[in-house]
Amino acid sequence: MQEKPFFHGWWISIYAFFTFGLAVGIPYYGMPFFYTYYTKAFGWSRSDITFGFPIAALLTLWVGPLLVHRFQPRQMLLIGSTCTALAFVGFGTMGSSLLIYNALWVLYMVGYIFSGPIAHQVLTANWFKSQRGKAMAVVYLGVGVFGGISSKYIAQPLTEALGFQNALLAIGAMLLLIWPITFFLIRDRPSDVGLFPDGATVAHAETKAAPAQWGDIVRESSFWLLLVGSACSIGSIGSINQHMKFIFQDQGFKDPKVLDTLFSNTLLCILFSSIAGRIVMGYLADRYSKKVVMSVTYLMVAGTIPLVTAVSPSSPEIVYVFAILFGFGMGADYMLIPLMAAEKFGVNSLARVMAIILPTDTIGQTWFPWIVSKMQEQGGYPVALKFVFLLSAIGALAILLLPNKKAASDPLAALAKATGD
Repeated sequence: MQEKPFFHGWWISIYAFFTFGLAVGIPYYGMPFFYTYYTKAFGWSRSDITFGFPIAALLTLWVGPLLVHRFQPRQMLLIGSTCTALAFVGFGTMGSSLLIYNALWVLYMVGYIFSGPIAHQVLTANWFKSQRGKAMAVVYLGVGVFGGISSKYIAQPLTEALGFQNALLAIGAMLLLIWPITFFLIRDRPSDVGLFPDGATVAHAETKAAPAQWGDIVRESSFWLLLVGSACSIGSIGSINQHMKFIFQDQGFKDPKVLDTLFSNTLLCILFSSIAGRIVMGYLADRYSKKVVMSVTYLMVAGTIPLVTAVSPSSPEIVYVFAILFGFGMGADYMLIPLMAAEKFGVNSLARVMAIILPTDTIGQTWFPWIVSKMQEQGGYPVALKFVFLLSAIGALAILLLPNKKAASDPLAALAKATGD
C-alpha cells in the first residue's frame, strides 16, 4: 500500500502564525503606545495623531481591488513587510511635520494591505477546506500573541532603554524577520508540493471553480451585509484600540509611567483573551452555522464597550473584566470575516471579495477613530463612546440579517454547486 504523503498544511499555519504576528500584531497594536509621546514631543493634538491612519486608508483604497489579487501570498508578504518596515523607519526618524507623518501612514497602509489579512486568509484557504476554521484560528493567534506583547514587552522596554524614536526603528528592523520565513518555509498552495487541501488524496471541487465575477459579487445581498457589518464592528473595535490610552488618561491616570503600564497590561490582556476567542470560535465555526457564531461574536463586542468608561483610579480592576470580554469578541471578529466570505463566494473568489471588504473595513477601522477624536474634542468620551456602541450594534444587526443560504442568482448558484457548499 502506498504511504499517504505528509501534509504540510499545519506547518504552513505555524509559519503564518509568525508572519501574521510580525506583519500586523506588532505594528498595528504597538503604534498607539507611541501616541502620547507624539503629543509630548511634537505638540500634536489627538485628531492630528489619529488622522494619518484614515487618510492613508482613503488614499490606498484602490490598492486592494486593483493589485492584490494579481499576486500570490508569498509575493504579497515580501512586498508588504518591506513597506511596513520602511514606514516604521520613517516614524523613527521623522521630525514634527504632519505631512511626512501622514505620508508614512500611506506607506504603512500599503504594507498592511499586502502583508496583512488578505495574504494570510488566502494562504490558509488554499491549504484547508474542512478544517479551515481551526487553521484560520491558528494563523490569527499570531496577531493575538504578537499584538499582546507589542506594548508591554516590545514598545515599552525599547522606549525606556532607547527612547521612543529608536524603539520605532527597532520595530521596523524586526519586521524583516518575515523575509526568511517566507522565502524558505512558506508555499502558496498545496499543489506547489504535490498535495491537495486538508491532505486529501484528490482535489476538492472548490479548488476547480472559477472565481466569481465582480458584477456577480456586488449584486449579492450577502456581500453588502457582510461589508457593512464587518466595517461597523471593526470600526468600533479600532476606535477602542486607538483611543484606549487617551480614555484612561482622561479618566484620571495622569502619571505617564502608570499610564504606560496600565495600557500595556490592558493590551496584553485583550490580545491574549483574543487568542481564546479565536480558538473557541474557530472550533465552533467548523461545526455550526458561521452566521450564528459571527452574530454572537459581534453582539459580545457591542456589549463590552460601555465597560471601558467604568475604569478609573478608584476601580482599576474593572479594566481586566473589560479586557477579557472585549478581547474574546475582538479575536473572533476579525477571523470570522474571511471564513464567511469563503463560505458565501468560494475560496477561489476569496482574494477578490476580500480585496473590496478589507479596504472598506480599514476605512471603518481608521476613519471612525478619527471621528471619535473630533467628537471627544466637542463633548468628551462619554458622548463619543455612545457613537462607538451604536456602530457595533449596527454591525451585529447586519450579520444577523445575512441569508442562511446563498442567494439564488444564476452565476453564484452555479459557483455554489461547483464548490460543493
